[in-house]
Amino acid sequence: MQAPVDILILSNGPGELSTWVQPVVKALRQQLGEDRDRVRISLVLSPCANASGQEVAIARRYPEIDRVQAAEYFFPFLVWGKTQEPWDWRKYGVVLFLGGDQFFPVIIGKRLGYRTVVYAEWEARWHGLIDRFGVMNPETAARIAPQYAHKVTVVGDLMAEAGRWQRNHLDNTSSLKIGLLPGSKPMKLSLGVPLTLAIAEQIHATYPNIEFVIPVAPSLDLQILANYANPQHNPAIQSLNWTGGDLVLPDPASAALPYLKTPDGVKVFLCQTFPAYDVLAECTLCLTTIGANTAELGSLGVPMLVLVPTQQMDLMKAWDGIPGILANLPGVGSAFARVINWMAFWMTLRQKRLLAWPNIWAKEEIVPELIGRLQPEEIANRVIHYLKNPAELQQIRDRLRAVRGQPGAAQKLVQMVREELEKQLIP
Repeated sequence: MQAPVDILILSNGPGELSTWVQPVVKALRQQLGEDRDRVRISLVLSPCANASGQEVAIARRYPEIDRVQAAEYFFPFLVWGKTQEPWDWRKYGVVLFLGGDQFFPVIIGKRLGYRTVVYAEWEARWHGLIDRFGVMNPETAARIAPQYAHKVTVVGDLMAEAGRWQRNHLDNTSSLKIGLLPGSKPMKLSLGVPLTLAIAEQIHATYPNIEFVIPVAPSLDLQILANYANPQHNPAIQSLNWTGGDLVLPDPASAALPYLKTPDGVKVFLCQTFPAYDVLAECTLCLTTIGANTAELGSLGVPMLVLVPTQQMDLMKAWDGIPGILANLPGVGSAFARVINWMAFWMTLRQKRLLAWPNIWAKEEIVPELIGRLQPEEIANRVIHYLKNPAELQQIRDRLRAVRGQPGAAQKLVQMVREELEKQLIP
């Protein structure tokens, strides 16, 4: 590649950043090199209902990316082409879509005069206006009109790329470690933290030497996380008779991890490394909420129980469109939220929808999805059963490895980017 080029990545939420953007930018540097004078990678974020507000901080932890713009400045860039900081743009480049609205690369690509590549998970749009589509599976490709078939390449599932380099650790771990992933948003943390702490206490009574760890989401401050374990800040603890805990911070000079200490003395260590693939890969089993974290655990081959507690259904208000407006109305919003969430809950059960990514990949439940008014004792008993029957855990592990997809989705997508760059550079 003779002329300097720009790669502009469009993305949005924390899940896309960790499971799509991260493996792709690594593959971009592997294929296109580390010389920033030749290849510059920029990331522009668009608004997302699931955003944590820490997306810029997360993206800046990826050394492969040179420039990052926050979602709050997206629409001036989309409409007028103005970035918050006066970015310059090289003559040649590619707009790579990794989350958001697929029409965004159409507008931005035309303005910059760049080729466009879209990663399409379930549906590819704007076939006549996008240059190339990397799709997750043949089913997605089959839905594209035949006249645009030449634009489409099946690259595989980017989510299956997460943490692939850590998988060898799984066969080398001998100690018992349980990972707790209660979520990163208030509506999940308010139930997830006290529920998992209560489960930890129950398990600890049978396995006193077991280790518990929470990989802390990068969007969470330790004190904020600890507030969800504090009955004075989280009323769910007392109303549901679940377990809280106190935050213990070690001497800054030591290498010890901070931890939450429950009333029974159980320590739940808090790992702030991101991404925490090395920690997760050592876990015998994880208790997790739904979300991109199930894809990462599935990619690592870590058995999991997926917990969806339905207590306090009025807490979940992150809906799009009219349901979101109703759920957030002053005064009556909680009542609307409760009705909307119960409707969604019963629809999920009735239609037997799969929620965890490994189950979606497999089109069947290979990791248990536990939905309803969950109680710590029943979950703990299930975990203890698995710990006493490691052959069942191994079966789950083997099935996760079988369905997580063939490697190379990020590399194949980057190869498409490279081909589009060469079309500009080699007339």
